[in-house]
Amino acid sequence: MSYTGENRDKQFATKLIHFGGAIDKTTGASSVPIYQASTFHHEDIFNPPEFDYSRSGNPTRQALEDYIALIEGGTRGFAFASGMAAISTAFLLLSAGDHVIVTEDVYGGTYRLLTTVLNRLNIETTFVDMTDLDAVKAALKPNTKAVLMETPSNPTLKITDIAAVTAWAKEHRLLTMLDNTFMTPYHQRPIELGVDLVLHSATKFLSGHSDVLAGLIVTADDSLGRRVKQLQNGLGTVLGPQDSWLLMRGMKTLQARMAHSEQAAHKLAHWLVEQPEISQVFYPGLEGHTGREIHEKQSRGYGAVVSFDVGSGDRAKEVLNKVKIPIVAVSLGAVESILSYPAMMSHAAMPKEVRHERGITDGLLRYSVGLEDIDDLIHDLAQSLRS
Repeated sequence: MSYTGENRDKQFATKLIHFGGAIDKTTGASSVPIYQASTFHHEDIFNPPEFDYSRSGNPTRQALEDYIALIEGGTRGFAFASGMAAISTAFLLLSAGDHVIVTEDVYGGTYRLLTTVLNRLNIETTFVDMTDLDAVKAALKPNTKAVLMETPSNPTLKITDIAAVTAWAKEHRLLTMLDNTFMTPYHQRPIELGVDLVLHSATKFLSGHSDVLAGLIVTADDSLGRRVKQLQNGLGTVLGPQDSWLLMRGMKTLQARMAHSEQAAHKLAHWLVEQPEISQVFYPGLEGHTGREIHEKQSRGYGAVVSFDVGSGDRAKEVLNKVKIPIVAVSLGAVESILSYPAMMSHAAMPKEVRHERGITDGLLRYSVGLEDIDDLIHDLAQSLRS
């Protein structure tokens, strides 16, 4: 690595701390100010200020939006009141009569949106196993306009070949979208692989502290950015300044948190493989994971989420009732470990038969590894499995 030259790009860890808006230009404060204002004075009515109404733009939210665009390598960023608000906005780039191809074991909230809301707007969806590129290609219709990838998928951690799908999509002039919540821009850079629009539930790893509800979109080009801005302003599902500030504070420690949690998750996954009580373990860092080779081509790490099957719904509930350290809750990506039950939490909106078709069994648990000592986490899980 060269340490000289004016054009040397800063490394990711440095960008997380020094993202351009980190120092207040007016006062020199080391934290972005919280502009708790709904409207802004016009000194000259014929020359409107940059910000006039906080739905359309707020200085604190703007700092966050510039921040996520920088670290994702996109042109524009947009902050929303939740991850689902961001995903819903992205899908409203489509029109009635359009068709979209989606990862089959997608997050349950996305599945619910597509099958109970957007279907009423005559937006059609085909769910496919995106580990099979031929299956993706076979889903193409004359009215197909977009492809949504989720890789690793939630909660079975299947891997989609991002570059292969985007290359095919570009041949057919399809919009490509990717949910990057699990990997974050620290591990995975979708725009560099040809993706048009990146989505985040920023509630998860980006925030990292279970205290913010937020969603983010990053666009690869300005034209798409203008379309998303129009939707964000028109729908009004924006993130408030207080939550924007909290999210920026959490993002500064993203690399440190992800590195620690991934190391622990790797150890947990390998321990789980050796346990007779566990029928299957899902983690892209395992040698036997079918998508590992593809994942390693497109990601710098394996992430901090491990899913495993304990064999039945009754056994899953026993484990959930006996663990002492992780909180048993919806969500993931926090400093505290979170153990979730997809069948009754993240994928409760998905009918049982559909869940089972996608490998989301009644015995499946999803473990988001936090910052606790991994030996304590393993000891705790061992006693819950065997007591």
